Amino acid sequence: MPETPNPMPGTDRPSGAEPCGLGRRLMVMFYDAVAVVALMMAVTALLLFTPLRDETAFIDPAPTALMLLTWFLYLARCWRKGGVTLGMRAWRCKLVFDDGKAPGWGKCLARFAVSLVSTAAAGLGFAWSLFDPLKRTWHDKACGSRLIRLPKSSNRSS
Repeated sequence: MPETPNPMPGTDRPSGAEPCGLGRRLMVMFYDAVAVVALMMAVTALLLFTPLRDETAFIDPAPTALMLLTWFLYLARCWRKGGVTLGMRAWRCKLVFDDGKAPGWGKCLARFAVSLVSTAAAGLGFAWSLFDPLKRTWHDKACGSRLIRLPKSSNRSS
């Protein structure tokens, strides 16, 4: 007998996969911010040896683009390789996609861009997780992803 399709796709939970709440997400973001700032400092140090040395990040376009690219590449690499950033590893979280596959660069870019919009809209995109049954943010909904909590006994090497 065939199974009845889920009337609300994306609302089923894998066994043992509780969604992460807003507080845990914020702590993950705080931890990842430390890694991202360190990477941005390294890029800034390298820029001192280029003609961009007199330009200021987040004011002038070229260094701003490099900082955003650095931030994006850190996140995208982590999402594509195991779905775990340093902050997610520390807080036992994992990013999973509804199709069960690792995301491509396009999906990573879309998630990154919508997360910036989520933040720029006074954090409303993140606050959305307080009302969503799966605690999804705008960028989760836009990209078919969710942040789940891993059980304490989970192998952290993934």
